[in-house]
Amino acid sequence: MSTSVKKVYGYLAEFESASHLWKACENCRDAGFKKWDAFSSFPVHGLDKAMGLKKSILPYLVFFGGLTGFMTGTLLAYITQVEIYPTVVQAKPANIFTIAAFFPIMFELTILLSGFTTLFGLLGLMGLPRLNHPLFASRQFKRVTDDAFFIAIEARDPKFSPEGTKSFLEEIGGKSIELVEDDEK
Repeated sequence: MSTSVKKVYGYLAEFESASHLWKACENCRDAGFKKWDAFSSFPVHGLDKAMGLKKSILPYLVFFGGLTGFMTGTLLAYITQVEIYPTVVQAKPANIFTIAAFFPIMFELTILLSGFTTLFGLLGLMGLPRLNHPLFASRQFKRVTDDAFFIAIEARDPKFSPEGTKSFLEEIGGKSIELVEDDEK
């Protein structure tokens, strides 16, 4: 007979309003927590600044994905139409100056690889796909899409301690503090 030991995901605390959530986020940031997140039923403008989040690297990834598509389109068209199999149409030269004919493939591959880089880069940065998040098991977290404001501090945070984190959340105004367990092993 084996007993299933659940791994602790972290603590979930509810806050009264968006302004209380904002202040709590500033307190979490100032306390040095790194692995935590804030949840709201509507966008709270500037909350990312209160959380101390840095700008995403996704635009740089998309730029290089698009550049790769552009260069691939240019090389593909040039090598096939000028080097390997020169296509002479109406006595026009087959050289680099016929680049105007390459624009469609250059444009299409730029957009295609930018789109794929956006999709897969975003999924990778967000840690998806994750089929089930531990917070979905919390009864109170179901209200996050309706009228509630939450902060979840993960147990994998270096500053996390079961007693210290719970008392910290109480100090900054957290209500209904819940220990969330992860079913994954």
